[in-house]
This record gives sequence, structure tokens and C-alpha cells, in this order.
Amino acid sequence: MDSICINESRKQHKWHYNIKYLIVGLIFGVLFVKAEVVSWFRIQEMFRLQSFHMFGIIGSAVVIGMISVWLIKRFDIKTLSGEKITFNDKKFNKGQIYGGVLFGLGWGLTGACPGPLFAQIGLGATVVIVTLISAVAGTWVYGRFRDQLPH
Repeated sequence: MDSICINESRKQHKWHYNIKYLIVGLIFGVLFVKAEVVSWFRIQEMFRLQSFHMFGIIGSAVVIGMISVWLIKRFDIKTLSGEKITFNDKKFNKGQIYGGVLFGLGWGLTGACPGPLFAQIGLGATVVIVTLISAVAGTWVYGRFRDQLPH
């Protein structure tokens, strides 16, 4: 057997290999809907500081993420395919401020960040398709002009 470790994400799999991700995505979408994370009104309440609901959900996710990273580092947990999980330090730059402000403005104006877009469309809020197209276009524009933007 070859001693070179092949990254699982670079392997080619048959199409049905990815069904597990579709199932997890559907479950995640149902949880978003049930927790009212995709509710435009809940998001507006958050930005108007009228409700703790969204702050509680986001805060819980941050705490769970912190505990998960600590556990991965503490017990040297590996991926399902046996690969070591590594965390690389990221350098702060002013472009993150610009991006965060732009993202926050878009989130506040549209009532959606990228994750819930699909759940909102699935709930019948078809006008959100405009937001989805805008998010994809913004991602493309960023990729196209990334080298000219402040980083």
C-alpha cells in the first residue's frame, strides 16, 4: 500500500456517495425551519435588538464549536477516513471588516444569510431566489476581483 495519505475530499466517488450529505442538509434545513432561524421576522427582531432568540441560537453554535475544537485538539480526534484534523492560524486583515459589514448589511436587508436561503425558498418564499442569485453573483465577483481587493 502506498504510504502517501490521500485527502478524502480529493478522491473521486460515485454520485450516490454524496446522498448522505443531501440527507444531512435536509435534516439541517428542517431544524432551521423548526427553530425559526429562517424566519425573516426573527432575523429582523435580532437586528432591532427586540428578541434574544437568534442571539441564543448563534451563541449556542459558537459555544458548541469552541467545545468541539477543544475536544478535537485535546483527544487528537481524526476524520472518519483516519486523517488528522489540523487548524491553521489565520492572519487578521482589514478586508475582513469590509466583508463583515457588507455581509451584515445584506443579512439585515434581505433577512437571510446564505445557509437559510434554500430553506426559505423551500418554504415558498420564492422572492428569496433573487437573494440567492445575488449571493452567487457576489461570490463570483469576489472570486474574479479577489487580487485587487484589500486583504
